[in-house]
Amino acid sequence: MPFAYAATDLPIRPKTVDAHRQSWEIIANPGRWWTGAERVEIARVARAARDFDAPTTELLPEAAVYAIQKLVVDNANLSREWYEETVASEGMTEDRYVELVAVVVHALSIDEFHRALGLELEPLPESASGEPTRERPAQADQRYSWPPIVPKDGLNPGDEMLYGPLDWGANVISALSLIPENVRWLHDLSEGHYLSFAEMRQPDPLRAISRPQIELIAARVSALNECFY
Repeated sequence: MPFAYAATDLPIRPKTVDAHRQSWEIIANPGRWWTGAERVEIARVARAARDFDAPTTELLPEAAVYAIQKLVVDNANLSREWYEETVASEGMTEDRYVELVAVVVHALSIDEFHRALGLELEPLPESASGEPTRERPAQADQRYSWPPIVPKDGLNPGDEMLYGPLDWGANVISALSLIPENVRWLHDLSEGHYLSFAEMRQPDPLRAISRPQIELIAARVSALNECFY
């Protein structure tokens, strides 16, 4: 079973292990715009980019490979102009970009968790067969992020509770909403690595360290990663 963590005595939370296993399963399966094989390939290229390797690939468009590399090693220099050029490139669209971002974020977040603990990286999953659903939300608006984001009344049946009782989520939540399941996926990984969306509203989420300590670590990591969000 993946993510057994037999090589460490550190008390890794079951919620974290579950989030990692779920992420590997999601990456391996077809999404809305990429096949399972393409999604695993996105994760592979992202992993290589972290080590400044440039792997060859026949599965992904050239613009997708460049986008992955830019997101991984040069994200401080992303710009709206770069984004617009990327989504207009052959083999790319706004939808495919948003799904690609989600796969990169999850794969790299889990890899960095392992590096922080001095553990070997988990082998990437075997891809599952099947075709992307190619289903787009009924409504998407250009509001606070470069890609369009989806209001509550623009969600398709089954996605209505994406933001809970709110019409919108915070920007960091709704930025990936062009692929609604990305929002749920982000929540699960956030809960495993940091805090759930509900816990973010709590002054003390009852963890081993206090909320100020959690935020100090998060702020330091963001600064080191040159996060400009």
